[in-house]
Amino acid sequence: MRVKPVALAVPAFRIENIAPILYVKDMTSSLSFYVEKLGFRNADWGDEHFTSVHRDHCGMYLCRGGQGNPGMWIWVGFAGDIFALYEQLKTVGVTVRQSPVNYSWAMEMHVEDPDGHILRFGTEPDETRPFLDRKS
Repeated sequence: MRVKPVALAVPAFRIENIAPILYVKDMTSSLSFYVEKLGFRNADWGDEHFTSVHRDHCGMYLCRGGQGNPGMWIWVGFAGDIFALYEQLKTVGVTVRQSPVNYSWAMEMHVEDPDGHILRFGTEPDETRPFLDRKS
């Protein structure tokens, strides 16, 4: 059964940014992961309770002990060599939950942060390889 959409007036505002707020248990451990292992920069105003980490004009907030739940999933689209990134992250001890896989929407790998949040790193799919989500 199809539900007929109801026409609503679109609110008049412009979105400037959307950034997740991640729950963290230990800010020092989280900053070590995002800054030292992934190359993000910590906000100058951040403290042990709340901060922002950013890279290439994108970012997210980290909140110790509140605002969110452990185990969030976050898409991180990037331009670059996913296999080189995979090897580099393994070298610095990042937990890789899924090595690079070619899907029709992206070449994607999953890494886990210290609080169990999953970062889905993805780049353009490789059109020369089979897609895992499509039968040959």
